[in-house]
Amino acid sequence: MSLDIGIDLGTASVLVYVEGKGVVLKEPSVVAYDRNTNVIKAIGEEACQMLGRTPGNIVAVRPLRKGVISDYTVTEKMIKYFVQKAMGKRMFQKPRISICVPSGVTEVEKKAVEEAAYAAGGREIHLIEEPVAAAIGAGIDISRPYGNMIVDIGGGTSDIAVISLGGTVVHASIKVAGDDFDEAIVRYMRKKHNLLIGDRTAEDIKIKIGTTYHLDEEMEMEVKGRNLITGLPKTVIVTSSETEEALQEAMSQIVEAVISVLEQTPPELSADILDRGIILTGGGSMLRGVEQLIQEKTGIHTMTAEEPMKVVAIGTGQFVEFMSGHSEY
Repeated sequence: MSLDIGIDLGTASVLVYVEGKGVVLKEPSVVAYDRNTNVIKAIGEEACQMLGRTPGNIVAVRPLRKGVISDYTVTEKMIKYFVQKAMGKRMFQKPRISICVPSGVTEVEKKAVEEAAYAAGGREIHLIEEPVAAAIGAGIDISRPYGNMIVDIGGGTSDIAVISLGGTVVHASIKVAGDDFDEAIVRYMRKKHNLLIGDRTAEDIKIKIGTTYHLDEEMEMEVKGRNLITGLPKTVIVTSSETEEALQEAMSQIVEAVISVLEQTPPELSADILDRGIILTGGGSMLRGVEQLIQEKTGIHTMTAEEPMKVVAIGTGQFVEFMSGHSEY
């Protein structure tokens, strides 16, 4: 018996959904290889530990940039590794794989994802747009004639879509998301504190005290990095209101994209969205204050899906089940 798998091939992490089991794997989309021999040293969690800490001949890379494959060979090996890890020893038959892609990808980019999945051992490949997968994963019946608005903030891209009758009516995909939040924090620390920090430290700040909306209770944390003036290690205290300042620009671009999609939405669907609200998914939506900020700027009730990190993977996997139940699709 062949299994169906859904893969959320994200810029920051890869999640694999196996039919009947749910999400069985969630690992960073990072690959470490030896640049002299081109031999892959580690994939996923193990490779992520090496980011910024490798000797000259070993490079830890993210083969996906802004939701698009930037290194085809490495991506293929990464997909193969995750598929085999998720399936275990039971790969008697090639699985049917559905993979989600950002709503704005080109045909060439889609083809690259398809070919990488076939090369990784897929028997049949289905591509599904991220907002559609997120809507299915969030428990929305997308086949009904109602407007639902999904804002999926991932690692490399933010996808905003109005979905009705199983497809996207209006959508926008912008290359501003979780990675840009990290970069904004790195830039802010350099400018404000003369402190050089790595991406992993920036992500740590984002998760622990990051906010995009004023918090009633100020939070703070100790941050270690390199003093740009003396070149020596240094520790500073960073507050949540500083992260709000750092993230303001990136977040305003996402809010503008949400407003732009709302402006293009047909009036009947706009009325549905006003009733049903905006649903946030993706890892970026877990940042403090995103819900409140979008609600304040649009005037529409905004809520975050349960387990926002997993909904795209769940929806991608359930899309395969939906396909097998609706063979005419």
